[in-house]
Amino acid sequence: MRAGFLTDPRPLLRPLTGLLVCVVLAGILRNYPRYLPPDFTSDFLLGRDADFYGGYQWAFYAHLAAGPATLLLGLALMTAALRQRFPAWHRPLGRVQVAVVLLGLVPSGLWMSAYAATGAVAGLGFAALSVATAACAGLGWRAAVQRRFATHETWMTRLFVLLCSAVVLRLIAGLAYLARLDADWLYPAAAWASWLVPLIAHETWLVTRRDRSSDRQCE
Repeated sequence: MRAGFLTDPRPLLRPLTGLLVCVVLAGILRNYPRYLPPDFTSDFLLGRDADFYGGYQWAFYAHLAAGPATLLLGLALMTAALRQRFPAWHRPLGRVQVAVVLLGLVPSGLWMSAYAATGAVAGLGFAALSVATAACAGLGWRAAVQRRFATHETWMTRLFVLLCSAVVLRLIAGLAYLARLDADWLYPAAAWASWLVPLIAHETWLVTRRDRSSDRQCE
């Protein structure tokens, strides 16, 4: 069992990831009543009243709508059991996912990154995340259109890893709160680590799996 998990951890990690995403997403949605109308004493909107009314508010509300939608769609599209049971739904849901990412999540994320609360380093981290997210969604869609389904799955898995950065960011914030850590560098570092660390871990696993597959073919 141990060897099997080390060779392919996905059967265990996928349901755990799904559960974690749902729990964190429920916590995120629980705060939404404080954003409609905007409560500038809430953590995220604290001190943003001067910049809120204008372009930022449209980006903010677009992000509020697109973020949970893309996570839930990603969970559905990444779940093999759902794909097997409802195969006809995969393509239309995938189109909706790519549209919401490219037309809602990415533009709003880029706009909001210019107003990152802790400055340019965090803003650049969120902007880079938006660009990487758009690239994965676009390349995944292109591969599907070209019927290169293995490549499509690879890019869309990367997309889901990047979408989960919202979950990782809140986990980092929760751990920092429990540890009573309130350093100035924490949020800028989290803006980068929330997506780079999971993406690097995913790419490392892909390379390791590819190397093991090559070794078995050479035996």
